[in-house]
Amino acid sequence: MKEHIYTIPVTEAFSEHKDKCPFCALFDKLERDELDIILGASMMEPDVRSETNRLGFCPHHYKKMFGMKNRLGLALMLESHLESLKKELKTGNIFSRDIAAKSVERIEKLNDSCYVCERIEDKIAKMFTTACYLYNEEKDFRREFESVRYFCLPHYREYMLAARRVLDKEGYSELVKAANGKVTDYLDSLKDDISLFCKKFDYRFDSLPWGESKDSVERSIKYLSGEDSLSNK
Repeated sequence: MKEHIYTIPVTEAFSEHKDKCPFCALFDKLERDELDIILGASMMEPDVRSETNRLGFCPHHYKKMFGMKNRLGLALMLESHLESLKKELKTGNIFSRDIAAKSVERIEKLNDSCYVCERIEDKIAKMFTTACYLYNEEKDFRREFESVRYFCLPHYREYMLAARRVLDKEGYSELVKAANGKVTDYLDSLKDDISLFCKKFDYRFDSLPWGESKDSVERSIKYLSGEDSLSNK
């Protein structure tokens, strides 16, 4: 497989993040990079400004940008976005159903779109595909794969869907077996840990050691929903 722009971040995620879902690590880096870019110099580029005006941002990414303390960058982007919406939401004539309908339609589209989400989704999809090819063709990557502890369920699903699209029957079968083994093994260990966590609130099990159960609630949520599910950032 010829090295291209997505092989390096994928191999790094699998080699550097053994105790978390490597795709969560990839997603987190993509999100941070995109937010840094959009609040940086690129927001002044006409084509970028046009897209942010058209797509807007989801509540999650507005919150992320607000917490980045680049208020001027955010304000400049919002100024342009609000000016664009001012021209589109022409609701001055309350007797015009057509104008109101167009405004509602525009708002509905805005509620379902996000500039950052679209950028991330496009890149992470390519990274899932890259991870399929790397597993199928690179022995070194398989060794890194084997040392990863688990995949969160949302990203496991996306990984398997990508594998089904791009791998042949044999390659798909091998990857499914390897990935499913990690998912189910971690599920078994989580179930044991969460059960022990519950028992520790019963005085009869007071003498039992905690083992790895103390953070089992947090780890279970991250396994079920992804690493970012408990983030306050």
